[in-house]
Amino acid sequence: MTLDTTRLAAGELSQLLGSRLCHDLVSPLGAIGNGVELLEMSPDFPGIAACPELQLIAESVSSARARIQIFRVAFGQAQGDQRISRAGLAQLLDGFSAQGRMQVQLDAQGDFPRAEMRMIMLAMMCLETAMPWGGKVTVLHGPAGWRLVAEADRTKQDAALWAWLGGEGQRNPLPSEVHFPLLAEALAEARRRPTWEVDETGAEIAF
Repeated sequence: MTLDTTRLAAGELSQLLGSRLCHDLVSPLGAIGNGVELLEMSPDFPGIAACPELQLIAESVSSARARIQIFRVAFGQAQGDQRISRAGLAQLLDGFSAQGRMQVQLDAQGDFPRAEMRMIMLAMMCLETAMPWGGKVTVLHGPAGWRLVAEADRTKQDAALWAWLGGEGQRNPLPSEVHFPLLAEALAEARRRPTWEVDETGAEIAF
């Protein structure tokens, strides 16, 4: 039996793949996390909770689980009219702060369509690319839509890569940069016209 990809909307096959990968990775990460918790509570290993090696494992698992949740929204499939609460969005954004290089502040109220949250996660990844040395991002929502404002001591500027957001990418992205064309695709599907800029000390994406 062959898969009839003509029945799938543009990008839907890659979203199904993203959902599958995230689903399969969540279970083993959860098992590792549960194992760490059991070790910490076990009377057979007194003081193990303070062991720096175990703490490193626990922090790494927590960071990986948060990242998987981000990937699930950014690369996975959104079905129907799924929505994400403000608390859910805040938790996702906290995942970008897990490694300590980036601080994220949310200024938004209400709940939001899953499709919009996909665009927010992809836009955050674009800002991460521009700020590999860390920085601060404020995510704002108002009557005009979404605005993500980033501040940093220095940024990595790549005009050819950012041109993807206007549908005019001037070079093929690396695997670590795939979020740029994916964000452009998501914005086009939603008929959103983005604006963006990157300079020496910050970046901004709005739609």
